[in-house]
Amino acid sequence: MDIKTIAIIGSGTMGTGIAQVAATQGYSTILFDINDTALKKAKLNIEIALENLAQKQKITTEQKDTALSRIRYTSEFSEIEGELIIEAIVENLSAKQELFSTLEERLPATTIFCSNTSSIPITQIASACKYPERVIGMHFFNPAPVMKLVEVIAGEASDKKLVEIVKKVAQNMQKVPILVKDYPGFIVNRVARHFYGESLKILSEQVAEMEQIDELLEATGFKMGAFKLMDLIGVDVNFAVTVSLFNAFYQDARFRPNLIQQKKVEAKFWGRKTGKGFYTYPDSK
Repeated sequence: MDIKTIAIIGSGTMGTGIAQVAATQGYSTILFDINDTALKKAKLNIEIALENLAQKQKITTEQKDTALSRIRYTSEFSEIEGELIIEAIVENLSAKQELFSTLEERLPATTIFCSNTSSIPITQIASACKYPERVIGMHFFNPAPVMKLVEVIAGEASDKKLVEIVKKVAQNMQKVPILVKDYPGFIVNRVARHFYGESLKILSEQVAEMEQIDELLEATGFKMGAFKLMDLIGVDVNFAVTVSLFNAFYQDARFRPNLIQQKKVEAKFWGRKTGKGFYTYPDSK
């Protein structure tokens, strides 16, 4: 199966990054979002990111211009098309199920539907579709243009041949795809919950301030401390993943959400994207 066009649904941090990667690596790319303002921001961010790469001579000016020409931005649902669809919307099972079940009604029977979910089992998402064999997990990591790893997840009904095609697409994007079994949190986010959870627990128990915790983590080899990383990912997104895993593991205490993070979410202190999270980012709004 020849993948020429990839449509990304959702122009948040992850969707924007995935669109940049797809276009840079030669795919005709469609970036969809119902919010025109979000689309304009995504377009600007991609232009800035590619210009920075060109300035650093990591890509040529011609490569930059070609990549930008490959991206079409749209808020019209009817304009979503392509051999492969990647959803990067809210981490909510019902929303993902509704999206895929609606899209498969109007797209060709050969279309592959990929979810960028970081915690929801692919089998659950696919259960709402007429053709669950076409639903596969393709989990990128933030920032998508930089991080090499992509978790490729096969649900119980996923067609093995389509899984291999998705793996090949990830390789074409210059990523390192790892085949993962369909289990809550897969590998990385299951492990990462304790990185965030223990950091939040230490903060809530007043053992140390968040700046000290981040400094200690970075001193031991982590590129970014837990609180800085939550701000980068999005405190709201990180919290949603934690809640999802907590419920998926039947309220196992190991995955219990933290009230400090919940309060940040309720206050809409979602990190870099809102200008304030655990830290303050005056120039990020």
